[in-house]
Amino acid sequence: MPSKVAITGIGQTRTRLKRKDVNFPEMMGEAAQLALADAELTPDDVDLVLFGSGPEMFEGVGEPDLWGADNTFGVYKPHYRIQTGGTVGASTTIAGWYMAASGLFDTILVVAGNKLGESSVQKGLSLVYSPTMGRDFAAGAPSAVANQTRIYMNKYPVAKEEHFARIGTMMRKNALNNPNAQLKLPQITEELMLNMSWLSTPFRLLDSCPTSDAACAMVLQSEKLADKVERPKAWIQACSAVSDGVNYLNRDWSEPVALKKAAANCYDAVGITKPIDQLDVAEIYDAFTSQHLIWYEGLGFCEPGRAGPDLIETRATSMTGKLPVNPSGGVLSNNGIGASAMIRQAEVALQLMGRAGDRQVPGVEVGLAQGWGGAIQFHTVMILSKEKDIQESFKKSAARKAQR
Repeated sequence: MPSKVAITGIGQTRTRLKRKDVNFPEMMGEAAQLALADAELTPDDVDLVLFGSGPEMFEGVGEPDLWGADNTFGVYKPHYRIQTGGTVGASTTIAGWYMAASGLFDTILVVAGNKLGESSVQKGLSLVYSPTMGRDFAAGAPSAVANQTRIYMNKYPVAKEEHFARIGTMMRKNALNNPNAQLKLPQITEELMLNMSWLSTPFRLLDSCPTSDAACAMVLQSEKLADKVERPKAWIQACSAVSDGVNYLNRDWSEPVALKKAAANCYDAVGITKPIDQLDVAEIYDAFTSQHLIWYEGLGFCEPGRAGPDLIETRATSMTGKLPVNPSGGVLSNNGIGASAMIRQAEVALQLMGRAGDRQVPGVEVGLAQGWGGAIQFHTVMILSKEKDIQESFKKSAARKAQR
């Protein structure tokens, strides 16, 4: 039997447009130190280091893991780099989960991030694509996702720009409670969102995420060690990484087939049949407002085409709604690319530990973290719970909801 695996330590760096006080290895080391301190461990306790970062153009050096090995405590021990584009943070944790569950390692440090303030992000996002297979969408992320969104809106005319404005406003309001969020806009309103300059239609300026210098790290421990930790912890119950193709005939960007498969893998593993009812919180990779609608449907929160009317208009995913999504403010408020998908997992873990501060959702027992990357093709899903036995968490969650 594979070992159960728990998150026992979390570290997030201060997030800014540009962290001029640190270089890339120092920033990654900052996150690693915070995670180890949170887990009450030292570098000597770590058996394995997994190091994640996005495309190398973001740092301007080849093999940035070699540059950062000293700062992330990888000297004289196994130290691997993970790179899967925007999902890299989540993929790094998933790789750590496999390593711990296998029994090969007991204490694993996973760390991921990028220093986007030192590069041309959109140029990098264009050049990483194949000049043949990727030429149709090598125009930076905003144009690619604008294309995805237009396809979705054409398929489902009920989707409106007003939905995007509400999502953007909710996320920036949530970010006000998150000390690690970069983009904090106290005066944001839906009307302001709808009257901003165009970015790439149907997107206006605040329909997009910022670029950030950010890193995140977590300590994963096998069951035999995690059981000895008396502090709150978050148990990883299931995870899945699925890729759609880069480009092929009749590929429909508005149909997140890889996300649906990844979600189904996780739901089947833990017995989730009605995610909107059985989950207590979710953190999704929302680089653009419209992706809330598409990812909600891919995750099975509602029927296809119904995310806008059924979830956004009713505020079902607000902090006080049926299923709060992105209490942290999401990627729309903080995007270091390499760190972003791991931050989704870390934020769910903090919710389960009851340590999310002013952004805490009451009574969280089961949560979901999602990542997205590549040419709108990579998706990751992770299910986490407060109790080691997720069925106990389901029972406690159901009992709490029944009392409301």
